[in-house]
Amino acid sequence: MAELELTVVLPCLNEAETLVTVIEKAQKSLASLGIAGEVVVADNGSTDGSQDLARAAGARVVDVPVRGYGAALQAGIAAAQGRFIIMGDADDSYALEDLGPFVEALRGGADLVMGNRFAGGIAPGAMPWLHRYLGNPVLSFLGRLFFRIPVHDFHCGMRGFSRDAIRSLDLQTTGMEFASEMVVRAALSNLRIVEVPTTLRPDGRSRAPHLRTWRDGWRHLKFLLAFSPRWLFLYPSLVLLGLGTLGMVLLYLEPVRIGRLTFDVQTMVVAATAVVVGVQGLGLALVARAFAAGLRLMPPSVRLERMLDRFAMENGLVAGALLSLLGCVFFAGAVRHWGDAGFGQLSHADIRTPLSGLVLAVTGAQLILVSFMLSLARMARR
Repeated sequence: MAELELTVVLPCLNEAETLVTVIEKAQKSLASLGIAGEVVVADNGSTDGSQDLARAAGARVVDVPVRGYGAALQAGIAAAQGRFIIMGDADDSYALEDLGPFVEALRGGADLVMGNRFAGGIAPGAMPWLHRYLGNPVLSFLGRLFFRIPVHDFHCGMRGFSRDAIRSLDLQTTGMEFASEMVVRAALSNLRIVEVPTTLRPDGRSRAPHLRTWRDGWRHLKFLLAFSPRWLFLYPSLVLLGLGTLGMVLLYLEPVRIGRLTFDVQTMVVAATAVVVGVQGLGLALVARAFAAGLRLMPPSVRLERMLDRFAMENGLVAGALLSLLGCVFFAGAVRHWGDAGFGQLSHADIRTPLSGLVLAVTGAQLILVSFMLSLARMARR
Protein backbone atom coordinates (compact mmCIF):
# COMPACT_ATOMS: atom_id res chain seq x y z
CA MET A 1 0.00 0.00 0.00
CA ALA A 2 1.30 3.43 -0.93
CA GLU A 3 2.32 5.70 1.95
CA LEU A 4 -0.24 8.31 2.90
CA GLU A 5 0.89 11.92 2.75
CA LEU A 6 -0.95 13.26 5.78
CA THR A 7 -2.43 12.05 9.06
CA VAL A 8 -4.62 14.30 11.18
CA VAL A 9 -4.28 13.28 14.84
CA LEU A 10 -6.99 14.26 17.34
CA PRO A 11 -6.53 13.52 21.05
CA CYS A 12 -9.91 12.71 22.57
CA LEU A 13 -11.45 12.33 26.00
CA ASN A 14 -15.26 12.45 26.03
CA GLU A 15 -15.68 14.72 23.00
CA ALA A 16 -18.92 13.25 21.64
CA GLU A 17 -20.48 16.71 21.22
CA THR A 18 -17.93 17.96 18.70
CA LEU A 19 -15.81 15.02 17.52
CA VAL A 20 -17.81 14.11 14.40
CA THR A 21 -17.88 17.75 13.26
CA VAL A 22 -14.10 18.03 13.62
CA ILE A 23 -13.47 14.74 11.78
CA GLU A 24 -15.72 15.79 8.90
CA LYS A 25 -13.98 19.16 8.61
CA ALA A 26 -10.58 17.49 8.42
CA GLN A 27 -11.79 14.97 5.84
CA LYS A 28 -13.30 17.71 3.66
CA SER A 29 -10.06 19.67 3.82
CA LEU A 30 -8.07 16.59 2.79
CA ALA A 31 -10.45 16.02 -0.12
CA SER A 32 -10.39 19.65 -1.28
CA LEU A 33 -6.59 19.65 -1.27
CA GLY A 34 -6.44 16.33 -3.10
CA ILE A 35 -4.35 14.77 -0.34
CA ALA A 36 -4.20 11.05 0.40
CA GLY A 37 -4.67 11.10 4.14
CA GLU A 38 -6.44 9.79 7.21
CA VAL A 39 -7.87 10.96 10.51
CA VAL A 40 -6.67 9.21 13.66
CA VAL A 41 -8.49 9.66 16.96
CA ALA A 42 -6.25 8.89 19.95
CA ASP A 43 -8.84 8.09 22.58
CA ASN A 44 -7.86 8.49 26.21
CA GLY A 45 -10.60 6.32 27.71
CA SER A 46 -13.81 8.10 26.69
CA THR A 47 -17.03 6.90 28.34
CA ASP A 48 -19.48 8.89 26.20
CA GLY A 49 -19.28 6.79 23.03
CA SER A 50 -16.70 8.96 21.27
CA GLN A 51 -14.93 5.87 19.91
CA ASP A 52 -17.99 4.55 18.05
CA LEU A 53 -18.83 8.00 16.72
CA ALA A 54 -15.31 8.39 15.38
CA ARG A 55 -15.35 5.03 13.62
CA ALA A 56 -18.74 5.75 12.11
CA ALA A 57 -17.39 9.05 10.77
CA GLY A 58 -14.54 7.23 9.02
CA ALA A 59 -11.70 7.88 11.45
CA ARG A 60 -9.27 5.29 12.77
CA VAL A 61 -9.39 4.98 16.56
CA VAL A 62 -6.33 4.24 18.71
CA ASP A 63 -7.08 3.32 22.31
CA VAL A 64 -4.63 4.97 24.74
CA PRO A 65 -4.72 3.50 28.28
CA VAL A 66 -2.31 6.07 29.74
CA ARG A 67 -4.16 9.26 30.65
CA GLY A 68 -2.88 12.65 29.54
CA TYR A 69 -2.79 14.99 26.57
CA GLY A 70 0.80 14.07 25.77
CA ALA A 71 0.16 10.33 26.13
CA ALA A 72 -2.73 10.52 23.67
CA LEU A 73 -0.69 12.47 21.12
CA GLN A 74 2.31 10.16 21.45
CA ALA A 75 0.09 7.16 20.69
CA GLY A 76 -1.53 8.95 17.76
CA ILE A 77 1.85 9.92 16.32
CA ALA A 78 3.13 6.37 16.73
CA ALA A 79 0.10 4.98 14.88
CA ALA A 80 0.11 7.58 12.07
CA GLN A 81 0.68 6.28 8.55
CA GLY A 82 1.09 9.67 6.91
CA ARG A 83 4.47 11.16 6.04
CA PHE A 84 3.24 14.40 7.60
CA ILE A 85 1.07 14.82 10.69
CA ILE A 86 -1.19 17.68 11.69
CA MET A 87 -2.48 17.66 15.26
CA GLY A 88 -5.48 19.57 16.53
CA ASP A 89 -8.10 19.45 19.25
CA ALA A 90 -11.40 17.58 19.09
CA ASP A 91 -13.38 20.45 20.62
CA ASP A 92 -13.95 22.30 17.30
CA SER A 93 -11.93 25.34 18.34
CA TYR A 94 -9.22 25.02 15.65
CA ALA A 95 -9.59 25.44 11.90
CA LEU A 96 -9.31 21.78 10.86
CA GLU A 97 -11.18 22.73 7.69
CA ASP A 98 -8.15 24.79 6.59
CA LEU A 99 -5.12 22.48 6.54
CA GLY A 100 -3.61 24.10 3.44
CA PRO A 101 -1.09 26.52 5.06
CA PHE A 102 0.34 23.74 7.22
CA VAL A 103 0.63 21.31 4.30
CA GLU A 104 2.28 23.93 2.11
CA ALA A 105 4.91 24.68 4.77
CA LEU A 106 5.59 20.98 5.34
CA ARG A 107 5.98 20.38 1.62
CA GLY A 108 8.37 23.34 1.60
CA GLY A 109 10.76 21.52 3.94
CA ALA A 110 9.67 22.58 7.42
CA ASP A 111 10.06 19.96 10.13
CA LEU A 112 7.62 21.63 12.53
CA VAL A 113 4.89 24.09 11.55
CA MET A 114 3.38 26.02 14.45
CA GLY A 115 0.00 27.71 14.20
CA ASN A 116 -0.15 31.32 15.37
CA ARG A 117 -3.58 32.24 16.70
CA PHE A 118 -2.56 35.81 17.45
CA ALA A 119 -1.67 36.34 13.79
CA GLY A 120 -4.65 34.45 12.38
CA GLY A 121 -7.37 35.74 14.69
CA ILE A 122 -8.92 34.85 18.03
CA ALA A 123 -12.70 35.06 18.12
CA PRO A 124 -14.38 36.71 21.13
CA GLY A 125 -14.65 34.25 24.01
CA ALA A 126 -12.29 31.74 22.41
CA MET A 127 -9.37 32.27 24.80
CA PRO A 128 -9.60 33.30 28.47
CA TRP A 129 -8.21 36.75 29.25
CA LEU A 130 -5.53 35.29 31.54
CA HIS A 131 -4.29 32.94 28.80
CA ARG A 132 -4.40 35.56 26.06
CA TYR A 133 -2.66 38.46 27.81
CA LEU A 134 -0.50 36.78 30.46
CA GLY A 135 0.06 33.03 30.29
CA ASN A 136 0.66 32.47 26.60
CA PRO A 137 2.66 35.69 25.93
CA VAL A 138 4.88 35.14 28.98
CA LEU A 139 5.58 31.47 28.27
CA SER A 140 6.12 32.22 24.57
CA PHE A 141 8.59 34.99 25.49
CA LEU A 142 10.47 32.65 27.83
CA GLY A 143 10.62 30.03 25.10
CA ARG A 144 12.14 32.53 22.69
CA LEU A 145 14.54 33.81 25.36
CA PHE A 146 15.69 30.43 26.66
CA PHE A 147 15.88 28.53 23.37
CA ARG A 148 15.88 31.19 20.61
CA ILE A 149 12.78 29.66 19.04
CA PRO A 150 11.15 31.90 16.40
CA VAL A 151 7.62 31.19 17.68
CA HIS A 152 5.13 33.70 19.04
CA ASP A 153 2.33 31.30 19.99
CA PHE A 154 4.20 28.66 21.94
CA HIS A 155 1.12 26.69 22.99
CA CYS A 156 -1.01 26.60 19.89
CA GLY A 157 -2.63 23.16 19.81
CA MET A 158 -2.76 23.04 16.02
CA ARG A 159 0.59 22.27 14.46
CA GLY A 160 2.04 20.12 11.70
CA PHE A 161 5.27 18.19 11.53
CA SER A 162 7.28 15.58 9.73
CA ARG A 163 6.41 12.22 11.26
CA ASP A 164 9.97 10.88 11.16
CA ALA A 165 11.51 14.11 12.48
CA ILE A 166 9.25 14.24 15.54
CA ARG A 167 9.54 10.52 16.23
CA SER A 168 13.31 10.90 16.26
CA LEU A 169 13.01 13.28 19.24
CA ASP A 170 11.74 10.45 21.49
CA LEU A 171 9.32 12.75 23.33
CA GLN A 172 8.58 11.67 26.90
CA THR A 173 6.03 13.83 28.71
CA THR A 174 2.43 12.65 29.04
CA GLY A 175 0.65 15.82 30.21
CA MET A 176 -0.08 19.24 28.77
CA GLU A 177 3.63 20.08 28.85
CA PHE A 178 4.00 17.78 25.82
CA ALA A 179 3.26 20.86 23.70
CA SER A 180 6.31 22.63 25.14
CA GLU A 181 8.51 19.55 24.94
CA MET A 182 7.85 19.16 21.23
CA VAL A 183 8.89 22.73 20.42
CA VAL A 184 11.90 22.79 22.77
CA ARG A 185 13.28 19.43 21.69
CA ALA A 186 12.76 20.34 18.03
CA ALA A 187 14.72 23.58 18.53
CA LEU A 188 17.51 21.87 20.47
CA SER A 189 17.81 19.30 17.66
CA ASN A 190 18.05 22.09 15.06
CA LEU A 191 14.86 21.10 13.26
CA ARG A 192 13.43 23.71 10.92
CA ILE A 193 10.51 25.49 12.65
CA VAL A 194 8.14 27.89 10.90
CA GLU A 195 4.91 29.62 11.90
CA VAL A 196 1.68 30.05 9.94
CA PRO A 197 -1.45 32.00 10.91
CA THR A 198 -4.43 30.03 12.13
CA THR A 199 -7.71 30.93 13.81
CA LEU A 200 -9.25 30.07 17.15
CA ARG A 201 -12.94 30.11 17.95
CA PRO A 202 -14.92 29.14 21.07
CA ASP A 203 -15.11 25.37 21.41
CA GLY A 204 -18.42 23.66 20.87
CA ARG A 205 -18.65 21.76 24.14
CA SER A 206 -21.14 22.41 26.90
CA ARG A 207 -18.71 21.32 29.61
CA ALA A 208 -15.54 22.92 30.98
CA PRO A 209 -12.25 22.25 29.13
CA HIS A 210 -9.68 19.75 30.39
CA LEU A 211 -7.04 22.52 30.66
CA ARG A 212 -6.35 23.80 34.19
CA THR A 213 -4.86 27.29 34.04
CA TRP A 214 -2.48 27.40 37.00
CA ARG A 215 -1.61 23.70 37.20
CA ASP A 216 -0.86 23.31 33.50
CA GLY A 217 0.80 26.73 33.29
CA TRP A 218 3.17 25.72 36.07
CA ARG A 219 3.91 22.41 34.32
CA HIS A 220 4.85 24.28 31.15
CA LEU A 221 7.06 26.75 33.06
CA LYS A 222 8.71 23.94 35.04
CA PHE A 223 9.51 22.13 31.82
CA LEU A 224 11.03 25.23 30.21
CA LEU A 225 13.26 25.80 33.24
CA ALA A 226 14.26 22.14 33.50
CA PHE A 227 15.43 22.18 29.88
CA SER A 228 17.40 25.38 30.31
CA PRO A 229 20.14 24.88 32.94
CA ARG A 230 21.60 28.23 31.89
CA TRP A 231 18.56 30.19 33.07
CA LEU A 232 17.66 27.91 35.97
CA PHE A 233 21.17 27.52 37.43
CA LEU A 234 23.95 29.24 35.51
CA TYR A 235 22.89 32.89 35.17
CA PRO A 236 21.39 33.30 38.69
CA SER A 237 24.45 31.58 40.15
CA LEU A 238 26.86 33.84 38.29
CA VAL A 239 25.03 36.88 39.66
CA LEU A 240 25.14 35.54 43.22
CA LEU A 241 28.79 34.54 42.92
CA GLY A 242 29.80 37.90 41.46
CA LEU A 243 27.96 40.02 44.03
CA GLY A 244 29.00 37.76 46.89
CA THR A 245 32.67 37.79 45.94
CA LEU A 246 32.63 41.56 45.55
CA GLY A 247 31.07 41.93 48.99
CA MET A 248 33.57 39.56 50.60
CA VAL A 249 36.56 41.36 49.09
CA LEU A 250 35.36 44.86 49.98
CA LEU A 251 34.42 43.94 53.56
CA TYR A 252 37.38 41.73 54.43
CA LEU A 253 39.59 44.48 55.86
CA GLU A 254 37.10 47.04 57.16
CA PRO A 255 33.47 48.18 57.01
CA VAL A 256 32.23 50.03 53.93
CA ARG A 257 30.33 53.29 54.45
CA ILE A 258 28.08 54.77 51.79
CA GLY A 259 26.47 57.94 53.08
CA ARG A 260 24.60 57.10 56.28
CA LEU A 261 24.73 53.35 55.56
CA THR A 262 27.43 51.12 57.05
CA PHE A 263 28.06 47.64 55.69
CA ASP A 264 29.97 45.44 58.12
CA VAL A 265 30.28 41.83 59.24
CA GLN A 266 26.54 41.14 58.98
CA THR A 267 26.64 42.09 55.30
CA MET A 268 29.72 39.93 54.87
CA VAL A 269 27.74 36.93 56.15
CA VAL A 270 25.13 37.60 53.46
CA ALA A 271 27.89 37.89 50.84
CA ALA A 272 29.42 34.61 52.03
CA THR A 273 26.05 32.91 51.69
CA ALA A 274 25.70 34.25 48.15
CA VAL A 275 29.13 32.88 47.23
CA VAL A 276 28.36 29.41 48.60
CA VAL A 277 24.95 29.23 46.87
CA GLY A 278 26.43 30.63 43.66
CA VAL A 279 29.18 28.02 43.55
CA GLN A 280 26.69 25.26 44.24
CA GLY A 281 24.42 26.54 41.47
CA LEU A 282 27.28 26.61 38.99
CA GLY A 283 28.12 23.01 39.86
CA LEU A 284 24.50 21.98 39.40
CA ALA A 285 24.37 23.76 36.03
CA LEU A 286 27.36 21.79 34.75
CA VAL A 287 26.13 18.46 36.13
CA ALA A 288 22.55 18.97 34.88
CA ARG A 289 23.76 19.89 31.40
CA ALA A 290 26.11 16.92 31.25
CA PHE A 291 23.47 14.43 32.42
CA ALA A 292 20.84 15.89 30.05
CA ALA A 293 23.24 15.38 27.14
CA GLY A 294 24.02 11.86 28.36
CA LEU A 295 20.31 10.98 28.47
CA ARG A 296 19.83 12.57 25.03
CA LEU A 297 17.33 15.01 26.45
CA MET A 298 19.52 17.81 25.11
CA PRO A 299 22.17 17.79 22.40
CA PRO A 300 25.82 17.85 23.54
CA SER A 301 27.37 21.29 24.00
CA VAL A 302 30.61 21.69 22.06
CA ARG A 303 31.87 24.44 24.38
CA LEU A 304 31.06 22.41 27.47
CA GLU A 305 32.78 19.34 26.07
CA ARG A 306 35.93 21.33 25.31
CA MET A 307 35.94 22.79 28.80
CA LEU A 308 35.47 19.38 30.40
CA ASP A 309 38.25 17.92 28.25
CA ARG A 310 40.63 20.52 29.68
CA PHE A 311 39.18 20.29 33.16
CA ALA A 312 39.69 16.63 33.94
CA MET A 313 38.45 15.20 37.23
CA GLU A 314 41.97 15.14 38.64
CA ASN A 315 42.38 18.87 37.99
CA GLY A 316 39.11 19.55 39.79
CA LEU A 317 40.21 17.47 42.74
CA VAL A 318 43.53 19.31 42.96
CA ALA A 319 41.88 22.73 42.70
CA GLY A 320 39.27 21.79 45.29
CA ALA A 321 41.90 20.47 47.65
CA LEU A 322 43.97 23.65 47.30
CA LEU A 323 40.97 25.85 48.06
CA SER A 324 40.08 23.75 51.09
CA LEU A 325 43.69 23.91 52.26
CA LEU A 326 43.68 27.68 51.85
CA GLY A 327 40.51 27.77 53.94
CA CYS A 328 42.28 25.80 56.65
CA VAL A 329 45.10 28.37 56.57
CA PHE A 330 42.54 31.09 57.24
CA PHE A 331 41.11 29.02 60.10
CA ALA A 332 44.59 28.57 61.56
CA GLY A 333 45.16 32.33 61.38
CA ALA A 334 41.85 32.92 63.16
CA VAL A 335 42.78 30.46 65.92
CA ARG A 336 46.18 32.13 66.34
CA HIS A 337 44.50 35.54 66.63
CA TRP A 338 42.13 34.07 69.22
CA GLY A 339 45.11 32.70 71.13
CA ASP A 340 46.77 36.11 71.13
CA ALA A 341 43.61 37.40 72.77
CA GLY A 342 43.88 34.77 75.51
CA PHE A 343 41.08 32.67 73.98
CA GLY A 344 38.60 35.13 75.37
CA GLN A 345 35.67 36.91 73.80
CA LEU A 346 36.28 38.30 70.32
CA SER A 347 34.66 41.26 68.59
CA HIS A 348 32.31 40.95 65.63
CA ALA A 349 35.09 42.19 63.36
CA ASP A 350 37.18 39.12 64.21
CA ILE A 351 34.75 36.88 62.30
CA ARG A 352 36.06 38.11 58.96
CA THR A 353 38.99 35.69 58.77
CA PRO A 354 37.20 32.46 59.81
CA LEU A 355 34.22 33.40 57.62
CA SER A 356 36.54 33.74 54.63
CA GLY A 357 38.10 30.40 55.52
CA LEU A 358 34.66 28.81 55.71
CA VAL A 359 33.77 30.04 52.21
CA LEU A 360 37.06 28.77 50.78
CA ALA A 361 36.73 25.35 52.45
CA VAL A 362 33.12 24.87 51.36
CA THR A 363 33.93 26.01 47.82
CA GLY A 364 36.79 23.55 47.64
CA ALA A 365 34.58 20.70 48.88
CA GLN A 366 31.91 21.57 46.33
CA LEU A 367 34.46 21.61 43.53
CA ILE A 368 35.62 18.14 44.52
CA LEU A 369 32.06 16.78 44.54
CA VAL A 370 31.18 18.40 41.21
CA SER A 371 34.32 16.92 39.64
CA PHE A 372 33.22 13.43 40.65
CA MET A 373 29.67 13.99 39.38
CA LEU A 374 30.88 15.32 36.01
CA SER A 375 33.16 12.33 35.66
CA LEU A 376 30.21 9.99 36.29
CA ALA A 377 28.06 11.85 33.78
CA ARG A 378 30.68 11.56 31.07
CA MET A 379 31.27 7.86 31.79
CA ALA A 380 27.52 7.21 31.60
CA ARG A 381 27.33 8.87 28.18
CA ARG A 382 30.26 6.88 26.85
